[in-house]
Formats: sequence, C-alpha cells, structure tokens
Amino acid sequence: MTTIRTAHHPLAFVTPGKALNIGLWTLQILAALAFVAAGSGKLLGTQDMIALFDAVGIGQWFRYVTGSLEVLGALLLVVSGTTAVGAVLLAVTMVGAIVAHLAVLQTSPAAPLVLFVLTALIAWGRRSQLVSLVAGHVRD
Repeated sequence: MTTIRTAHHPLAFVTPGKALNIGLWTLQILAALAFVAAGSGKLLGTQDMIALFDAVGIGQWFRYVTGSLEVLGALLLVVSGTTAVGAVLLAVTMVGAIVAHLAVLQTSPAAPLVLFVLTALIAWGRRSQLVSLVAGHVRD
C-alpha cells in the first residue's frame, strides 16, 4: 500500500494510497445512498418510520432530527474534505440507533450495526482529515 505524507506536523497521518482511496470512495457513495434513503423516509414521514418513532417514545420531533442528521451526514460523506466529519456524525447516530434497538425496541440492531461498521471504517480511512482539523486548532 502506498502512502503519502499530508504535512510536516507531529500529529500528521498519511493519506490513503490510490487503491484504498478508490475503495473508500466506493464505501462513501454506498453509505451516502443508504443514509439518504433512510433519512428521507424519516423526513417524509413514511408509516414505518412514524410507527418506529412512536415505539421509541421520545416524539416525532426526534424522527426529524434523526432524518436530518442522516441526510446531512450523507452529504458530508461525498463532499471532499468533510468525509471524516460526516462519517463520525453518522457513526455516533448509529450508536444511538443500536442502543434504541436493543434497549427500547428490543429488535435486532443488524442494520444500524452494519452502518456503524461502514461509517467507522470510512472515518478510520479518512482520519487524516480529522487530524488536520484538530491540528489546526492545536497551538504548538
């Protein structure tokens, strides 16, 4: 695997090589499509999503928040330079979904678990973006 140094900063990581970059873009697009579909269903108020959020018991406003986060995260996944932030946002959202499925709904968390793993892989692969973001706010 070929890597390239991103900066001469002590916190700098290496950026992914060409093959890994292509793989990450493929995962990003697939994840973005999945989250646009899921988020749109929540925002449009499909009967399944209304029933699901009724069962959660927090209120339908939470369906709008969750759907908005999913669509925003999907957009960030495909905008160059914001991918890692979008992946982290979506991974955290999926942790909440996993907890909701296990603790409240008592249903299988398979779908949010798969999406969590996918977004965590993307965040790891694009971690140099996160390091650059943090390093930009750290004083030497």
